[in-house]
Amino acid sequence: MFLIGIVTYSCAKVPLSGRNQLSLVSNAEILPMSYDQYAQVLSESKLVTNTAEGQMVVKVGRRIADAVSKYMAERGYEKALEGFAWEFNLIESEQVNAWCMPGGKVAFYTGIMPICQDEAGVAVVMGHEVAHAVASHARERMSNGLVLNGLIGGVQVAMGQNPTLTQNIFLQAVGYGGQLGMLSFSRRHELEADQLGLDFMALAGYDPRVAPAFWERMNAGSSGNRPPDFLSTHPGPNRRIDELNKQMPKSMEYYEKSNKQ
Repeated sequence: MFLIGIVTYSCAKVPLSGRNQLSLVSNAEILPMSYDQYAQVLSESKLVTNTAEGQMVVKVGRRIADAVSKYMAERGYEKALEGFAWEFNLIESEQVNAWCMPGGKVAFYTGIMPICQDEAGVAVVMGHEVAHAVASHARERMSNGLVLNGLIGGVQVAMGQNPTLTQNIFLQAVGYGGQLGMLSFSRRHELEADQLGLDFMALAGYDPRVAPAFWERMNAGSSGNRPPDFLSTHPGPNRRIDELNKQMPKSMEYYEKSNKQ
């Protein structure tokens, strides 16, 4: 009964989507861990900076982050982005993947750039990844992981009780699987990131109508029976495109408004 009470009391709502989520972990607790992990990943990687693709990733990231930050502030969701320190990097790797750690720490792999094709394609992926951070998916996963392991006193208490387990729960929550491999989010989280990401790219002035074509290219680019890591737990391509098309009228309103501004 006590555990049920703690879980119920610690529920929050995902900004914009309104979905209830477990929230035992604060930004103040998870962001320092995220920033340390991101710095470690960068130190172990070959960054691509002085190229058109490297600069494109940074440009699109900043544009979407600025648009999302403004939109959230206008609707009273400033606290959802409290402590964020946006950063965007392109990493040399054949992996067809991209990810965003809590606090807006984004990485693209060069392997996904041919599928993106252009700036609008990068915006599809960037919006999706930024949505994971804005929706606090990693915090939700870490909260669930702590509860499942009986660690319900918060991160600091958990670190004192079992630092190794807590660190492993954190790595799984942010999706870090080692060797620069990122573990996938659940289908529910991925679908939510698809939908929010469509709005986010539109808010930044990118045409959301390019998103279905991007996902078709991504699906067509899968080799054999194994899809790219970026697709491993996503909804099937037909469902994804159907959901994006349902979202499209709303996203187009954002896009048209952003163009007028």
